[in-house]
Amino acid sequence: MSELDAKSILDGNEIFTEFKGALTEQYVLQQLIFDTQYTPYYYSETKSEGEIDFLIQKGSQIIPIEVKAEDNLRSKSLKLYCDKFMPETAIRTSAADYRRQERMVNIPLWMVSQC
Repeated sequence: MSELDAKSILDGNEIFTEFKGALTEQYVLQQLIFDTQYTPYYYSETKSEGEIDFLIQKGSQIIPIEVKAEDNLRSKSLKLYCDKFMPETAIRTSAADYRRQERMVNIPLWMVSQC
């Protein structure tokens, strides 16, 4: 939909590098809207101390979802959110493989619609 040249994605064009986070978040948003039953919401602290890309409600649970464009799994904002609100589950999507940690599930980007 962005009409971005495939060569830009494959070769790591500077434009793609600058916007890959936004494009990845857009991809995840589209997957959540069209392939799941959930309505995604955005969350930000009042003083911009942290933001969560998406929140979804599953029954009585509020589940934070952090989107990473590569396989870097560091997410300070998600850690702060989890420390403050103690959700039962948190989801991080990235280019990394599936991995379940204590209360964190790392989901590859290609599996987002299976949340």
